[in-house]
Amino acid sequence: MRVTSVSPSPSTTGPSGNPPRGRTRLPFSAWHLLLAPLALVFAIPLIWLLLSSVMSDAEINRFPPALWPSEIDLGGYRYVLGNAMFPRWFANSLIVSVVAVASNLLLGALGGYAFARMRFAGSRVLLALMLATMAIPFQLTMIPTFLVMKQFGLIDTLGALIVPSLVTPFAVFLFRQFFLSLPRELEEAAWIDGCSRLRVLFLVVLPLSRPALSTVAVLTFLTTWNDLTWPLIAINHDTQYTLQLGLTTFQGQHHTRWSAVMAGNVITVLPVLLAFLFAQKSFIQSITSSGIKG
Repeated sequence: MRVTSVSPSPSTTGPSGNPPRGRTRLPFSAWHLLLAPLALVFAIPLIWLLLSSVMSDAEINRFPPALWPSEIDLGGYRYVLGNAMFPRWFANSLIVSVVAVASNLLLGALGGYAFARMRFAGSRVLLALMLATMAIPFQLTMIPTFLVMKQFGLIDTLGALIVPSLVTPFAVFLFRQFFLSLPRELEEAAWIDGCSRLRVLFLVVLPLSRPALSTVAVLTFLTTWNDLTWPLIAINHDTQYTLQLGLTTFQGQHHTRWSAVMAGNVITVLPVLLAFLFAQKSFIQSITSSGIKG
């Protein structure tokens, strides 16, 4: 048997036998060269908001405006936190947002699992009608919603903000899409062991659906926390104001205290920003996986 030796190709090795250097590889993706400047552009309003919140009113009102505070002035934060109603507004927003998140996780998962795994008469039509409601603008439904809440006696209470947000079509649809991407074999094994559908959902399916749960929780929290239009219609008394509504009134009453307005906006934006940063990985994973099947 003849054994032939294969010599290294001149194109793959250098004079010393080592691979050629070729092109220099960047320690990061080339897309970062484009995305980093864009991220900085989008972050400029947040940076300006944070800097303005520690400026004095004179610096904010100066023209041309100061780009950097001459000294850290926390007077705006003291003014906001010293307002007796501000903690109450913060608590109201937190209550409404937490209840909306919990109900959307529970009811959305139940509805999504029913559409994904159960076949019943009119299921496709019902799903299509539910998705069609997502195309209806809120301006067309706010008057009927107001009348329904008035019949229930919930106007000017936190219940008027909670009940319309108990479950959303988007939450049901997102859970359905994610459940379709899960293998049925896991559920069938649980059925063989004697589990009911509810036990299969809560003990098998939901533990595997953490990306979808995180996505629904974050999006529901963002939508509910930042909502201004519906609280403006349904709430009249200042003790029931949410943070967004109270901050708008606060800005109108104290429009000359721009440092306080900026400080209030920083406190309002901070929970939303933290919620998104903590759930960013799960959010992206859920969007990519739930779009696999239609």
